[in-house]
Amino acid sequence: MALYPSLEDLKVSKVIEAQSTIAAKQASVAIEAKPVAIEAKPVAAENALYPDLQELGDYMGLDLNSEKLQADMSLVPVTDSGQVAGGQSTLGNMLAPVTGNNMGFHRAEIKAGVREVTLCKDQDRKVGLRLRSIDRGIFVQLVQANSPASLVGLRFGDQILQLDGKLCTGWSTDKAHKALKQAPEDKISLIVRDRPFQRTITMHKNSSGHVGFIQKRGKITSIVKDSSAARNGLLTGHNICEINGQNVIGLKDSQIMDILAAAGTTVTLTVMPKAVFEHMVKRMSFGLVSLMDHSTPEV
Repeated sequence: MALYPSLEDLKVSKVIEAQSTIAAKQASVAIEAKPVAIEAKPVAAENALYPDLQELGDYMGLDLNSEKLQADMSLVPVTDSGQVAGGQSTLGNMLAPVTGNNMGFHRAEIKAGVREVTLCKDQDRKVGLRLRSIDRGIFVQLVQANSPASLVGLRFGDQILQLDGKLCTGWSTDKAHKALKQAPEDKISLIVRDRPFQRTITMHKNSSGHVGFIQKRGKITSIVKDSSAARNGLLTGHNICEINGQNVIGLKDSQIMDILAAAGTTVTLTVMPKAVFEHMVKRMSFGLVSLMDHSTPEV
């Protein structure tokens, strides 16, 4: 069963599948009716496979010009029987005729499983990391810009499972910080699970440049009817943690809107339920939040 980054990708993929099935049947009929004219129209079926799709674009409010769609749809494999082949795509195991090979989608990806990172303390004997105890687990509350923690790719909301071989389950916030402080300067080993309280939602801007939600102080307050945000299941009562993988926590509304405007036609939000978010950032002063890493991560 194929997976898609967004509902728009699913719908366009289904259109491709239906058209390729029709094209395959027409080619089969033509071969049976005129066996001598096999070479006559080999290009017609190929052209029919990728029409203008303007009607679909107008229906979903998207700016789906033929040139961009054909470039992205060329990444979607189609079998001889007209079916879209699953399990092959530039986005892992997803089919993405609209999203294409979008870098923001890759940056925002929350990977399954656990990973090990090794970091060293800086000249001030710090790693640029602030931790928080939630539900008997230890989570990353803050990653300071240009710090050792930011250089190894730690992000807000990551769960720390082990610190130098010691399980963190049941630790208090103070105990976690004490363990970091006592860790050796040249090598600290962390076992990390990517952001278990967060999820990503990929959306597409309409012809007016909007995805269809309103936010205030980073919290989603309303969803526009029939918008990409509505189609893809964005919910109110959630806080935006990242836009295309870039941390936006603590930024002003105007700064968040600027990042959204510059994000391109495909936007992937990383969101967290409001109750969990507020618990995560509890007791963080504005001065601390201003130190947070807001750089664009590498893929």
